[in-house]
This record gives sequence, structure tokens and C-alpha cells, in this order.
Amino acid sequence: MADGVSEERPPEHVLATFGLKGQDPEPLGAGWEGGFRCGEVVLSVIADHARAAWSAKVRETLSIDGVRLARPVRSTDGRYVVSSWRADTFVAGTPEPRHDEVVSAGVRLHEATAKLERPRFLTQAPVAPWSDVDVFIAADRAAWEDRPLHSLPAGALVSPGSADGERSVDLINQLAGLRRPTKSPPQLVHGDLYGTVLFAGTAAPGITDITPYWRPASWAAGVVVVDALAWGEADDGLIERWDALPEWPQMLLRALMFRLAVHALHPRSTSAAFPGLARTAALIRLVL
Repeated sequence: MADGVSEERPPEHVLATFGLKGQDPEPLGAGWEGGFRCGEVVLSVIADHARAAWSAKVRETLSIDGVRLARPVRSTDGRYVVSSWRADTFVAGTPEPRHDEVVSAGVRLHEATAKLERPRFLTQAPVAPWSDVDVFIAADRAAWEDRPLHSLPAGALVSPGSADGERSVDLINQLAGLRRPTKSPPQLVHGDLYGTVLFAGTAAPGITDITPYWRPASWAAGVVVVDALAWGEADDGLIERWDALPEWPQMLLRALMFRLAVHALHPRSTSAAFPGLARTAALIRLVL
């Protein structure tokens, strides 16, 4: 579930600073989170400067077996970000419901990111004004803290009072009682793989960005599985096919609580998203 797609076109001075003067930007849609293609370069609006610069720096040198990774394109003066725009090499493909391949690509990615240090911005609590980025930070914490959603900053609202937002919170509190202690070490993981991995026939899957979280690698796989079951019409066997991953039932449980918390907190949540999450919760309870 990528964040909102921008309709803003890249301004001329941004094109010029990335060496793309005279190019006619072509909108790419949701697969690139609303990016614009200029030849072999894609320009995208960023939501958070620290995260965008970190992702670019990591993707510049990261090597992943069997994954096509978009590399950053620096501006003519060496910057990763210019006026809230970033540039990356174009990776061909579109998101497809090849759910097991997405999980597999994530496993390989996280073998490579296991050596990365924790970025400073992942240690900071959400702050006012409440932003999209803060929603995901708070939802992530809710899945792991003793009392879910009790550490919200002032100004955070539970899905502005909607019925399914309240049902999400009730479900989170029920699921919290099923958690057991886990030992898997946290590491740098990509927490938004579903719907963002690009496929082009038999080519290796493509990844255009890394949405960073500091959690166990099997939790990130769990988020893919929860998303695919809730919204991607994945078959129920997807859970069992990945049950060799460490502490799998408990990681699925926390991934589900995370997604329910996003649903409860995000101002653009829709009631149509909740039934899939409720159905997924019933499936995950069966393996606990």
C-alpha cells in the first residue's frame, strides 16, 4: 500500500538540475508511486527528505542477487533530492499478483540489507504536525508495544471516528493478547513490498525504492502476505508456503496488527479495505 500518488509534474528547473532539460515527462502511475519517466530516468516527488536521501544512498551501492534495483541519479551538482524531487534509473515492469515471488524477492533483499545500520530517523517518535510518515511509524509501534496505540502523539486521530476504524482498534486489542515473546533480531527491512515490486515477463523482479523499518526480516515477509491475502486475492496456502521463516505465526500476527493500525490511523483509509483485513485475521488466528 504505497502512499498517495502525486499528480504534480516535475518543474523545468528540476528537469534542468537532473540534466533532463527538454525532456517531456511521461506519467508512470501507481507502480512508480506517481513518478514521471524522462528517457531512462524517473522523477518522483518525495514525502520525507531524510528517508529519500537515505534510500538513494543505500540503493547506489546495494547488490541483490536476482533483483533489478533502481539506482539513484544524482543532480548535476551531486544531490539526491532537488526541490522535493528524486531521480532514479528506470526499471521496466508493472506490479502483478505474483505474491510468492514478491516474498522471495524480499527475502533476498533482506539478506543484503541485514548489514545496514539503523538510520537515525527510525529512532525518532512521531511528532506534530501529524504526517503520512508518522502514521506508519505509529502503526509499526502499535504492533510491538505492550499497550497498542497508547503512545500516540497529540493530534493523532483514530480513523476520524469511523466504525471500521474502531473495529480495527478492537481487533488490534484482541490480537495483542495472542502475542508471545520473539527472539528474531531486528534489521533494516523494506516494509512496503506488496504492490511496489515490478514484473516484466521472465526478467528478475524490480524494486524502485526501499521503505525502511527496523524489524525482523520475517516480519517484512509477513506484511507482504497480509497485504496479498487482504487485498490481492492470494490463495490461503500463501501462509503455509512460507512457514519455514523464523517465528512465522508471531511475525504474521504483528504484521496484521501493523496493517490494522495503519487502517485505523490513516486519514485516507476506506471502509472497503477492512473486510479483507478481518478475513486475514481469521486465517492467521488458525496458525497461532
